[in-house]
Amino acid sequence: MRKRTYITIKLLLFVLCVTPCMAQFVLPLEVYADEDEEEGEEDGGRSRDIDALKQQIAESQAAKERANQTKNQLASGMASVQQVIGSLESEKEDIVSYVATLDAAMEQIQDDIAAIDASISENEIQIDEAKKAIDTAQKELDEAERIRQGQYEDIKDQIHFMYTTQKATFADILFTSKSIGDLLNRTYYINRIMEYDQKKLAEYAKTVEEADAAKKVLEENKAKLDEKQAELEEKHAEAKSKEEDMGKLIDAKEEEIGQYNDAIGDKEAQVREYEAMIAQQNAEIAAIEAAIRQQQAALQEANRRVYGGGQFVWPAPGYTRISDDYGMRTHPTLGVQMMHNGVDMAAPSGSPILAAADGTVIAASYSGTMGNYIMIDHGSDLISIYMHASSLNVSAGQEVGAGDRIGSVGSTGRSTGPHLHFGVRKNGAYVNPWSYLK
Repeated sequence: MRKRTYITIKLLLFVLCVTPCMAQFVLPLEVYADEDEEEGEEDGGRSRDIDALKQQIAESQAAKERANQTKNQLASGMASVQQVIGSLESEKEDIVSYVATLDAAMEQIQDDIAAIDASISENEIQIDEAKKAIDTAQKELDEAERIRQGQYEDIKDQIHFMYTTQKATFADILFTSKSIGDLLNRTYYINRIMEYDQKKLAEYAKTVEEADAAKKVLEENKAKLDEKQAELEEKHAEAKSKEEDMGKLIDAKEEEIGQYNDAIGDKEAQVREYEAMIAQQNAEIAAIEAAIRQQQAALQEANRRVYGGGQFVWPAPGYTRISDDYGMRTHPTLGVQMMHNGVDMAAPSGSPILAAADGTVIAASYSGTMGNYIMIDHGSDLISIYMHASSLNVSAGQEVGAGDRIGSVGSTGRSTGPHLHFGVRKNGAYVNPWSYLK
């Protein structure tokens, strides 16, 4: 096999700068072969380069898996922190709701205090009015008592005078009376005076009693007002105590809310840190994936089969008669002039079909025209085609060597008899197979 010129490739993968450990993926490819090296040395160097690329890809994929695991761990940690934030937010909302309830209770207490203060003020006014009424009643009682006492003294003097002068008085009345009628009149007037004095005395006594009773009623009312005032002041003190306790409780709960806000802020900072680390991991993963893509592209390029040149193995061993050659012809079954894109090698059914050169089977199938057929990629966009086989010994994806049996001659598909139709395609178009058979 003649020497071939192998294009020197040196692939420098980009430097992954996210983490120092990623430097392991930056492995330059070795130069495959110099132009003057022998074919065996070229193949050995190429094989080593392919192995090195495969190793790089395996290491890159392992690093990607580790990076993904780290990312998943970070995501799990962030989810846990977010769950804690949710719990803290829920607990905080409970306290905020409780504080709102306390605020409403505080407002009610303050309303109660305001109502108590208003009642105290009103009661104080009533107490002042009661005091004034008691003072007025006391003055009236004193005046009535003074009048009653004076009247009592007057009547007492009058009775005493009448008692001490009763005899003389009656004698005077008797002897000085001008007539019986005058006597009766004088006696009637004296009785009337006495009755009047007694009536006035009774009236003054009643006035004193009424004034004293009114004073007692006023004093009782004032006592009730004083008792009510004491109760109101006690309620006021209790409400003030509740207000103070409620204020302390609200302050404590608001401080607790502040602590929850601080804790939530800390956890949110942790979430941001997790997000930053996850973003960093994503960058690392993206860098690794880019490296893998470049490595796989390099591997694909390195694995690209290169046809080394030289003569093909005769695909129908022992049978060299050509029943139909490459070029324009009248089609044996269609009867029209058309291009015959291969050479037909006359051979009996069941005779072997050999691979013309090393390559990869890219098709081993059946079609109505070609019958059982095989296509082998020899690299450098060179493909050999074998048609009308009676049976196939290979399958797509299989590697074959020059001279390996790949099938048996037959007459399947559009064929007039047993033969092997052998064709060659170069760069996607049929070419004359004799360029490779001679």
